[in-house]
Amino acid sequence: MAPETKGTIVDPVVSDTTPVPLVDLAVTHKEVAEEVEAGIAAVMSTGAFVGGPDVAAFEREFAEFSGRSHCVGLGNGTDAVELALRAAGVRTGDEVIVPANTFFATCGAVARAGAVPVFVDVDDDTLLVDPERLGGALTPRTRAVLPVHLYGQVAPMAPVQAFAAAHDLVVVEDAAQAQGARQDGRSVGTGSAAAATSFYPGKNLGAYGDAGAVLTDSDDVAGRLRLLGNHGSARKYVHDTLGFNSRLDTVQAVVLRAKLRRLAAWNAQRVAAAARYDELLADLPVRRPVVAEGNEPVWHLYVVRTPDRDEVLARLQQRGIGAGIHYPVPVHLQPAFADAPRAGSLEVSERAAGEIISLPLYPGITPDQQARVAEALRAALGA
Repeated sequence: MAPETKGTIVDPVVSDTTPVPLVDLAVTHKEVAEEVEAGIAAVMSTGAFVGGPDVAAFEREFAEFSGRSHCVGLGNGTDAVELALRAAGVRTGDEVIVPANTFFATCGAVARAGAVPVFVDVDDDTLLVDPERLGGALTPRTRAVLPVHLYGQVAPMAPVQAFAAAHDLVVVEDAAQAQGARQDGRSVGTGSAAAATSFYPGKNLGAYGDAGAVLTDSDDVAGRLRLLGNHGSARKYVHDTLGFNSRLDTVQAVVLRAKLRRLAAWNAQRVAAAARYDELLADLPVRRPVVAEGNEPVWHLYVVRTPDRDEVLARLQQRGIGAGIHYPVPVHLQPAFADAPRAGSLEVSERAAGEIISLPLYPGITPDQQARVAEALRAALGA
């Protein structure tokens, strides 16, 4: 008898035991391998290993893709957040409001800039920063708000911007997980003085190593970013300020140019895969992702929640499902930030850290693989 269908989704009893990875970078690499190989060969022949036309071309192309005037390529995403804060005017001793549900690098970059992260809780549905909590973090030392666009979804920028404007604060975005996402028709990263991003290999737009960038519409901010990322030097052997060695590698620019041309199509595959999960998991006792009104996510991660997370995760992994946790310990509970200030209760972030499971999702994941994930999750839940 043929398996029962539900719309376009087949919900079979899947007997395949082939592992399903959390991420499969080989899928996208196959699409760009020839182009990347030719581009790297050209770099080798010219010797333009630092800077050069490929870096300039990628910066121009990514700025256009993102709807901003400037893109400044940097060495990695952590540097991008730090230098964006510095270029936007954050100074030693300033306080920066940061959501507690984020990767450590977001807050580490704040501290590296000499500022103090002040943690606020997140919305229980989206796990993005809760604008209602921002007021509780405000002090005379507050200088900036750092919303994080997590899992491929844009944080609630309108209330964040309104709060910042009311209190004369600067907004710097961490857009490392949301390349190509939109909110109310606007591209991610267009609602701030500067938006930092990471091109770590697993990102929607991933390099073949570390790389990052900052987007901005300000000529002044872009100029300061270039100065800071190049040892504080705009002219060779003349250093106007203390800076850093953080430049986008030319080989990575070659990779990113090839991948950027395909990013919209790959993001569309992620959107389709997320919709497929929504159907496959609709009757399971897990909390599926909630998309905020006006958002068009690009699904960097598809995160479900269950109170029995550790047991469920172990059962998934036993069945060859490469599920993961992003992130098991909230940043305010990390030893490095034991003394950092907190604005009220962070109970949502703490509870979610014990419930979240990231399911396999990447361009090229097949319906059969997703059906296998759903079957394994159903079994792990005893549903």
